[in-house]
Amino acid sequence: MKAASDVVTERMRRQNDRFGAWFNRVMPKGLYARSLIIIVTPMVLLQSVLAFVFMERHYNAVTRRLSAAVSQDIAAVVDLAASFPTQADQDRIRQIAQDRMGLTAEFLPGERLPPPGPKPFFSILDSSFTAELGKRMRRPFWTDTVGNSNLIEVRVQLDDSVLRIFARRSQAYLSNSLIFLVWMVGTSLVLLAVAILFLRNQIKPIEALADAAEAFGKGRDVIGFRPRGAREVRGAARAFLEMKRRIERQIEQRTIMLAGVSHDMRTILTRFKLELAFLGDGPEVEMLRKDVDELQSMLEAYLAFTRDDSGEPTVQVDMAKMLDDIRLNAERTGVEATASFRGNPLVTVRADAFRRCIGNLVANAGRHGDRVDITGTRDNRWLVVSVDDDGPGIPADRREDVFRPFLRLDDARNQDAGGSGLGLTIARDAARAHGGDITLGDSPLGGLRASVRIPV
Repeated sequence: MKAASDVVTERMRRQNDRFGAWFNRVMPKGLYARSLIIIVTPMVLLQSVLAFVFMERHYNAVTRRLSAAVSQDIAAVVDLAASFPTQADQDRIRQIAQDRMGLTAEFLPGERLPPPGPKPFFSILDSSFTAELGKRMRRPFWTDTVGNSNLIEVRVQLDDSVLRIFARRSQAYLSNSLIFLVWMVGTSLVLLAVAILFLRNQIKPIEALADAAEAFGKGRDVIGFRPRGAREVRGAARAFLEMKRRIERQIEQRTIMLAGVSHDMRTILTRFKLELAFLGDGPEVEMLRKDVDELQSMLEAYLAFTRDDSGEPTVQVDMAKMLDDIRLNAERTGVEATASFRGNPLVTVRADAFRRCIGNLVANAGRHGDRVDITGTRDNRWLVVSVDDDGPGIPADRREDVFRPFLRLDDARNQDAGGSGLGLTIARDAARAHGGDITLGDSPLGGLRASVRIPV
């Protein structure tokens, strides 16, 4: 018993998951569209219930009662005509029907009932009136509820004639139902239009906050943004601006500190070089010079790693030309390199930071391979730049580790390649400052592929 209940519970859970997945697929993803659905759905449901209750209960009930009253009058006129068949009585009956019942009666001597005509499928009046008349009429009759829009025609077979009676449609039909529906739908449309306008004004501040956060995440200037909208939205906007100011203040303080450290250490390195110049030539002096040069290159790498590029403005760059310049620089180091670009080459980035990002990837590929291919593609949403090499590559389970600062996978790459272990870290920081990232994979050349993907 327990196993059967577990199976039923698991089946219900899977069905619920499938329904939730389908519901998420069909639902709109935007806040504006979802908010409209939240407003429109209850309004439509409420109007549907009201219309159903009105049409099914009130409208049908009133129509049946009116049809019953008119059918009673017609039955009474038919009974009078059957009881008093003389010409003088017929004239009196016509007068009574006109004055007392609002009916127009006419006797057609020698006539017979016409054949039944087609019945309207959705006519509540025809079905109700015919049913009520059939309950009270003992003679053959014929009705027409659609021939004249304002009148109802009834013909009843008497002994030697046909009694034709006309009644106003309004006597047997609730004529103001259309007005009710028109007013209900019209007022709903007006209220919906007002709700859309107010909702749009409430959504705009949220969209502005999202755009400002996205621009700040891509390293672009947030121009003209100010808190507005509802109290909660203004609070979120003020928190974002305060966070932005704190980040910029922290970056500025770090930049000032690093500028001082850079100045002091470069001064000492310059003195080292001057002292070495006065020592003359020799194997020991040459080794010291190499150590000083390596220390200076490592210092530049550390400063590049800790230096922030958020102060650099974003500009429109010809990406095809930038990749070709990087290719030329790689060829100067003795590496066989190619570069290609597909799509619109004009991309808005921080030129120096992005050049440093791709340059570090190409330099890293050139240190561990003999051939480097640089390919770039750009569509409506993303810029993707891939750098392939024919080196030894990196194991799949260690590819994320190489982005850690100061880490070098010497087992996978050349131990004599040198460097500070910060090239890929600096490249990823630059890519993430643009709102993107760097991923590593297998290269068609047999080595490593590094792909930079940033939004445009």
